[in-house]
Amino acid sequence: MSATRLLVLGVVRMHGKAHGYQVRRDLLSWGADKWANVAPGSIYHALKQMTKEGLLEHVDSEPDARPERTGYRLTEDGETEFQILLGKSLAEVDVNQAGQYDLAAAITFMTALPRKKAISLLRHRLTQLAGQQANARGLLEESAGWGQPEHIAELHRFWLSCLDATVAWTESLIKRLERGQYVMADDGPKHFGGLVVIKLD
Repeated sequence: MSATRLLVLGVVRMHGKAHGYQVRRDLLSWGADKWANVAPGSIYHALKQMTKEGLLEHVDSEPDARPERTGYRLTEDGETEFQILLGKSLAEVDVNQAGQYDLAAAITFMTALPRKKAISLLRHRLTQLAGQQANARGLLEESAGWGQPEHIAELHRFWLSCLDATVAWTESLIKRLERGQYVMADDGPKHFGGLVVIKLD
């Protein structure tokens, strides 16, 4: 659920205000239903739930639209939640499928962070990955003495190869950010997912 929450908050934040159809359209056009397992129904549920939690608020509706469309924008608590979810999803390693969805959502909006902060969060991820690599290597070395069928070692090889690839990708992303690739939040107003402030009369 945190991937959906992060993506929904991010889209509303990016537009300043957005209605459910707009959020759904953006996420589906990005393919989030495939790489983050975001179901269209979960988008509307997230909007309603986060409004109840005070993370979003209604701003206006489009009475001439059929059906009538309610607009949403982030509250201060919503901005805080967005930053927390973004940082956590970028920094923390979760080996299950939900963790992969969270990382995909964080990559989508990582440019909403200052460059140094994004690099710091990714370095934290690398530290966790290094620990998991060591664990996987240890399991691979020990598996022969456990009395398990010989082919079970392939599970540990698979896990280790996935971790190796993830470490290589994370290191390369850090290098790209250090070289100045991508427009980040502290580079100017044109970064993807930037906060739009709406002034109400």
